[in-house]
Amino acid sequence: MGDPVRYEVEERVAWLTIDRPESRNALSSAVREGLWSGFRRFNADVGADVLVLTATGDRAFCAGGDLKEMAETALEVPPADFMPLPGRNIDVAKPTIAAVNGVALAGGFALSQYCDLCVAAEHARFGITEAKVGRGTPWATPLPWLVPPRVAMQLLLTAEPIDAARAHELGLVNEVVPLEELADAARRLARAVIANAPLSVRAAKQTVLLSARALFAELQDEADAIWEPVYRSEDAKEGPAAFREKRAPSWRAR
Repeated sequence: MGDPVRYEVEERVAWLTIDRPESRNALSSAVREGLWSGFRRFNADVGADVLVLTATGDRAFCAGGDLKEMAETALEVPPADFMPLPGRNIDVAKPTIAAVNGVALAGGFALSQYCDLCVAAEHARFGITEAKVGRGTPWATPLPWLVPPRVAMQLLLTAEPIDAARAHELGLVNEVVPLEELADAARRLARAVIANAPLSVRAAKQTVLLSARALFAELQDEADAIWEPVYRSEDAKEGPAAFREKRAPSWRAR
């Protein structure tokens, strides 16, 4: 078995690729460690100006947390460094692009949300599915900044995914292309950014995030407090256990 996350640089573009297609590129501990390492490497890499986050295969960009692993480890409240989310728990001054090659669910949605730009394959879908397995979404505090509040409510409350065309219509995605054109679309976007003055690009990124950053800093502790009892509930253990046992969950609201 090779590394579950690969870091490669091509003409000043860093490609950070989740390579665990047999598990729909789910966020196992090894994948999370690889993502942390990749983002830190990008920060330090003077030969890379833009990072593209993508995944192997055509089924999934990332299906979210590894529920089997969660069930085995009895994970309750994920630590602050559970996975890297640029702007939330790791500073990334240079631009990032998500190239979504399939479903982006739960933590996979979060990864695409926290990248600066997003291109998606036509068959990609985006969903915040934690409610289906009794888990939490404190990372979703920026969502009403990205989409209208009623759309955020629909994504969170129904846990039903939306397709790439709808995500583009809502502004969650910059461009939708056929799967075979996804890498080229991400490459074109990265090169358009790289052609510009680096200091101007980085200041522009900071400017766009300026109003949001202060707000999110205030809200994050409150969001964590809201979700802590959910993470510690019986239902939070029941969801991953039901997934592992391939049965419908039995919710108790406790």
